[in-house]
Amino acid sequence: MATVGVPKEILDNEYRVALTIAGTRALIADGHTVHIQAGAGGGSGITDNEYKSVGAKILPDAQSVFAESELILKVKEPQASEVPLLRKGQLLFTYLHLAAHPKLTYDLCKTGATCIAYETVQLENNYLPLLTPMSEIAGRLATQIGATYLERPMGGRGVLLGGVPGVEPGEVVIIGGGVVGTNAAKIALGLGARVTIFDRSLERLRYLDDIFSGQLRTVFSIGHHLESILPTADLVIGAVLIPGRMAPRVVTADMVKKMKPGSVIVDVSVDQGGCIETIHSTTHSAPTYVWEGVVHYAVANIPGCVPWTSTRALTNATLPYVLKLAKFGYQAALDDPALNLGVNIHEGRIVCPGVAEAVGPAPVAAK
Repeated sequence: MATVGVPKEILDNEYRVALTIAGTRALIADGHTVHIQAGAGGGSGITDNEYKSVGAKILPDAQSVFAESELILKVKEPQASEVPLLRKGQLLFTYLHLAAHPKLTYDLCKTGATCIAYETVQLENNYLPLLTPMSEIAGRLATQIGATYLERPMGGRGVLLGGVPGVEPGEVVIIGGGVVGTNAAKIALGLGARVTIFDRSLERLRYLDDIFSGQLRTVFSIGHHLESILPTADLVIGAVLIPGRMAPRVVTADMVKKMKPGSVIVDVSVDQGGCIETIHSTTHSAPTYVWEGVVHYAVANIPGCVPWTSTRALTNATLPYVLKLAKFGYQAALDDPALNLGVNIHEGRIVCPGVAEAVGPAPVAAK
C-alpha cells in the first residue's frame, strides 16, 4: 500500500488542492495512507478537520509531506523550493507544462523522480481527460476576464461586449476551436458579442458551426485571414494547444501593433508558451501589462481563481488515475496507455517527445 502526500500549493494565488474529501476517503478505503499539509484545502473550502475526519494525517509543512510520501499529488508544477524535496523513486502527479520550462525540466530530471503530467494523459481517441475540465473553466473565464479588462478603468476601450439596442456589440476573435475556444465562445455568445473562431481543422469548424447553429463565424486558420480581422477585434482569446508541445506563435508582434488601442488579449495557451508573440506569463497578483496600447492578460493558472469549482472538477477527473498509481506505482503507467503518455520524466530522462523537442535532452543524469 502507498503513502500519498498532498502539499499546499504555493504558486501565486493558487487556491486549488489536488485531493478532496471524497478522494481521500477512496484512497484510505483502498488501504493507503494519506498525508495532507496543514491548510492545503483551505482555499478550496476544505478544512484540516474534514480531512482528519475521514482518516488523513495532517502534517505541518511541505518538507514533511514530501519526506513521508511515495506518491505526491499537486495541482501546479513544483516551485523552486519544492523541487529539492523530490527524490529518486518518488512519483509526482500534477500539471507540469514542461515544454515552456526548460530549467524546471532539467531540475526535475536531477531529482530522479518520475513526473507524470495531467495535461499529457491522453486516451486513444486523442481526448485529454485531465486537461479538459480546466480547459472548460479557463475558456469560460477567458471571456469573462476579457470583458472586465475592456472596461475603461481597467485599461480597456470601454466596450460592453454585448452592446445595447442601437449600439453595436463587441468583436471577439478566438484562435483555436478546441475545448478552451468552444467554452470561450459559449460565454461570448451568451453576452451578445459577435464571435469568430479560427481553427486549422475543417472537421472541427463544421462541428462548431453545427452546435452553435450559425451564431458565430468559423474561419479556416490561414494567416492572412487572421491578420485581416485582428484590427477589428475588441477581445482576442488565444486557445491553441498541441499536447505536450510549445504552442505555435500564430499572432505576430506586427499583427498586435495593428489592433485597436485598449483592445484586450487573453492568451490561455501561455502555460505552453503562448500563441501570441508579445505574450509573457503574468500572475493573479499582477495579471496584465500593456504593449503598443493593447492590454495583455497572461495568467498561467487561470482556474486557480475559482478554486471551489476547479478543485472539484479537476479531482473528479484525476481520482481514477490516482487510485491506479497508489495501488500499482509506476507499473500503472506501463499498463495504462493513457497514463503512460502522461509520463514526462522517468529516471532522469525526458520521455515525452513534445517536451524533449522543446527543451532538448537533459544535461545530466539523475542521482
